Amino acid sequence: MLPGDVSKSMVPRSSCDRGAAASDSAHAGMNFDFSDDQKLLRRTAREFLTAQAPLSLCRAVLESDASYSEALWQEVAELGWLGTAIPEAYGGSGFGRVELAVIAEEIGRTLAPIPFASTAYLASEAILLLGSEAQRRTYLPKLASGEWIGTFAHAEQAGHPAPADVRTVLADGTIRGDKVAVADGDVAHLALVTARCGETIGLAVVELSAPAVDRTRVRSIDPSRSLAALRFQAAPAQWLGEAACGWDRIQALLDRAAVLIAFEQLGGATRALELTREFTLGRYAFGRPVASFQAIKHRLADLYVEIELARSNCYYGAWALENDGSELGLAACGARASASDAFELASTEMIQLHGGVGYTWEFDCHLFYRRAKWLAAVLDGADRWRDRLVQRLATERTVRRES
Repeated sequence: MLPGDVSKSMVPRSSCDRGAAASDSAHAGMNFDFSDDQKLLRRTAREFLTAQAPLSLCRAVLESDASYSEALWQEVAELGWLGTAIPEAYGGSGFGRVELAVIAEEIGRTLAPIPFASTAYLASEAILLLGSEAQRRTYLPKLASGEWIGTFAHAEQAGHPAPADVRTVLADGTIRGDKVAVADGDVAHLALVTARCGETIGLAVVELSAPAVDRTRVRSIDPSRSLAALRFQAAPAQWLGEAACGWDRIQALLDRAAVLIAFEQLGGATRALELTREFTLGRYAFGRPVASFQAIKHRLADLYVEIELARSNCYYGAWALENDGSELGLAACGARASASDAFELASTEMIQLHGGVGYTWEFDCHLFYRRAKWLAAVLDGADRWRDRLVQRLATERTVRRES
């Protein structure tokens, strides 16, 4: 289903491309856009997910004991989506991160109840970037095919993880410790676990089928996306790569995943706005559509602006991610914070503008609200990413002064 000859990068089109000389202005505007093949991928992904992952599927998983939709997971794997950014040498499709971002947005639109983010944005990306050649050849084909589900186990307590909070220890080929709120931890086959050895911190590779791993599913605000607590009791483990990668490399991995999760949030926010607009156009009061009242118009317009600002930040993040630019740290913060805010606002407005029925179980508004809250909590909330943005801007300014 992935189109051939997809562009490997999201190319910024400047005024030069429209015939103006590059020297006309030092502040020429940059227009980030998807290639024609990437737009085709978006259309085909939307058509597939509209047909195979309606909101009723998300509701069915939420109302059952299932952790995810196994049927949808297998179909997505057969389409090659799980290996979008994985080279063909490791069983992937050999495309790029922009294509993965395109798919992420469409998954976000449908609230697809599958462990796509944990596997494609975190586990596969970590192994591809930081793993040894042997680890890549062992694990990436299984993740790309959907045979295995991956996850990332980071937090050990409530709050924002810091190096001093890491108490999980990897020594002598075994790992001991506890991790909380691990996304898809109850169904994953492989976990990348933040651990320490003395003062050094890195990522440990742990196969969760080991008997020394205890898994407990915990309640989630969005039961269509599961969470679990993991306990490692001398489980077999090895460092990802030749040695512990260090805290900074882990944070760089989180930056990359943040951009992709932001695209899921962007997709959810956009769909929530579309459904809310459609509902208010069809709901009448005093002989007029509710959407025709000025107060409703203003709220929908404000929401549209919020989403488009998030879209701009996400596109910038996708460009930085694909090109591995020095701007990635700042771009990830902007994308994550703005997309979190946009999705939370969209889901809240969705409930309120639906009126009394917006609070009922039968309507789908709560599905968007639940997913917005769940995604906002993954890899830290919007407030934490805003703090990082401020810190990184301050650091960049200091470096410029000293250079």
